Amino acid sequence: MTALEQYFGSLSDKRVGVIGAGVSNMPLIRRLRAAGVRVAVHDRKTPTELGDGYATLATLGVDFVLGEHYLDVLDEDVIFRTPGVHPRFLEQARANGSEITSEMELFFAVCPCPIIGITGSDGKTTTTTLVCEILRHAGYTVHLGGNIGTPLLPRVDLMTPDDLAVVELSSFQLMDMKRSPHIAAITNLTPNHLDYHKDFDEYVQAKTTIYRNQKEGDRLVLNLDDEVTRTLHASGNLFCTSKNWELANGVFLKDDVIYIAENGERRVLMPAADIRIPGAHNVYNMMMAAAIVQGYASDDDIRAVATSFGGVEHRIEFVREKEGVKYYNDSIASSPTRTIAGLNSFQQKVILIAGGYDKHIPYDVLGGPICEHVKALILTGATAPKIRDCVLAAEGEHPPILETEDLEAAVREAARIAQAGDIVIMSPASASFDRFKNFMERGNLFKALVNAL
Repeated sequence: MTALEQYFGSLSDKRVGVIGAGVSNMPLIRRLRAAGVRVAVHDRKTPTELGDGYATLATLGVDFVLGEHYLDVLDEDVIFRTPGVHPRFLEQARANGSEITSEMELFFAVCPCPIIGITGSDGKTTTTTLVCEILRHAGYTVHLGGNIGTPLLPRVDLMTPDDLAVVELSSFQLMDMKRSPHIAAITNLTPNHLDYHKDFDEYVQAKTTIYRNQKEGDRLVLNLDDEVTRTLHASGNLFCTSKNWELANGVFLKDDVIYIAENGERRVLMPAADIRIPGAHNVYNMMMAAAIVQGYASDDDIRAVATSFGGVEHRIEFVREKEGVKYYNDSIASSPTRTIAGLNSFQQKVILIAGGYDKHIPYDVLGGPICEHVKALILTGATAPKIRDCVLAAEGEHPPILETEDLEAAVREAARIAQAGDIVIMSPASASFDRFKNFMERGNLFKALVNAL
């Protein structure tokens, strides 16, 4: 009997609540019902809004608590929290004796192979993907998932102890986690998701949960160039990255060459210029990936991926060139620091499309880089006034600023003002939830609009 089967067996006489009827929880609900567990699904949506999902769940024989008051009665013995629901909404249920857990927490408990977990404000998806590619090049069977879009729990029965699980973790998923991965990595920490977290300190506390329960023999990888992550203290083995300092244990950059150091002995990994994906931030991502895979992959594996990997969709993704104008999709940039990294990837001033959903994060850091790197700024969405004001308040030459009602109009305006040799990049510095389900949907629309020009 597997660990997952044993866990489901332990729930045979319990009532289980699952908050959220989304894609990530559907496999969990199916497995619970297949094991004969009584399940109540809590979701803000009505049966009509759930659509086919409601019919599927009804066929499984679950109980429903739907609509605006879906969290008013939470009295199950075990409650699976969806990442979108802040733990504070479950405090009363916990006080009344309910056990609060999550699909990700369960995966950590039953996964038969070592887990590599990666979080951070910026760069975590590219770093996670690079780690996966390097480990696959090294010959491992790698299971990639988590916040990157694929639930891992449904695949746990296919995993063996010799495999590796590489998991991207958001602050939403990490809150209240009581387990940590064998290797934990934090790329950086800057203000983000302050529409969800009460303040930046809570956000940092959520992110650092990734390593708080590590055991002897586990490893933490930190970016020493980030002013927040370099203040963190590991309970176990620490391996770091830096562009500014030579390290005794870690991956560092000196004279544009990447070195790996272990116990004070260094070796050359590769020139930073050989990394295929553009941008100084991707040098950081590659260094972080190289640090994470130590002990699992060779330097040759790292170099092979660094020189061939073309990047992740929606991350400074080249879309097309039309009439001498190049268009790039950077929809993943949902914060000012991500957009700044995107702007720094180009040697010339660009036409920038920005704006979107307001996560209540500060935008003052964006003004200077836009003045320095942008020849024309096209804004749309709820954060347009914030971005405009931070640019007008910044020192330097202000680019022309245009405001449009939606992304479609922004692309049309960019195409109208662009001339041969120009670069147009959509790098919103904002979340996508004003009009889209996620940044992928926003990026796909941008690509469709550009390809239709």
